[in-house]
Amino acid sequence: MTIIQCRDVKFEQIQAVIFDKDGTLVDAASFWRSLGYKRSRLIDAQIPGVGDPLLMAFGIQDDRLDPDGLMAVGSRRDNEIAAAAYIAETGRGWLESLKIARQAFAEADQMFAKDAQPPLFVGCLELLKLLAEAGLKLGILSADTTQRVQQFVSHYQLSPYIQLSMGVDANLSKPDPALFLKACEALGVAPSRILMVGDSPLDMEMAKQAGAAGCIGICQGSRAGKDLQDADVTIAQLDQIQVIC
Repeated sequence: MTIIQCRDVKFEQIQAVIFDKDGTLVDAASFWRSLGYKRSRLIDAQIPGVGDPLLMAFGIQDDRLDPDGLMAVGSRRDNEIAAAAYIAETGRGWLESLKIARQAFAEADQMFAKDAQPPLFVGCLELLKLLAEAGLKLGILSADTTQRVQQFVSHYQLSPYIQLSMGVDANLSKPDPALFLKACEALGVAPSRILMVGDSPLDMEMAKQAGAAGCIGICQGSRAGKDLQDADVTIAQLDQIQVIC
């Protein structure tokens, strides 16, 4: 088993590390902001007046994406339901509202399907190599879809290091601890031997409730990290995660 150290905090007897994807391994803010704008504009084209309030609900304001907003941390299903709720407020039935939201999301996906993958954060690849060489099992648990997580792993050729590529495709979403437990089961490692690394309080809450060995909060860029108070330790970049032995 491995000892992981972040700043002055040590985590002992670690067998695996689960990472969030967006905001943790990749700088995806620009992509999600653009996708959110397109989703809201497509809906607004059918139902004028819905677009701007929907952008606020997504956590998008001008050129800023709220790192803890719906678009950044919510699953696709969460975002579809939120969009459908705004549509339903115009007097349309729920099933019709949900259909309009899903169609707009699917059309936006097609427009962005060929976009380049967001860039990896500095130190990401080096850390994954280091942890894998230490004998740790590594997984990605994202609020994105499993398909997009798999595309990410394939694009950056991370399969030699990543044993689990998991997103949110059904009813479970962060911070439900059952989602983390499902990931632990897939890795074949007990939660008490797994570290969670993420940039959202939802990551921290999910892992804590599931009995994880520890939670590392990462606040890259200009974030202050004050919303990660439930993390055992917070870091500014990935190379602050070190293998002791």
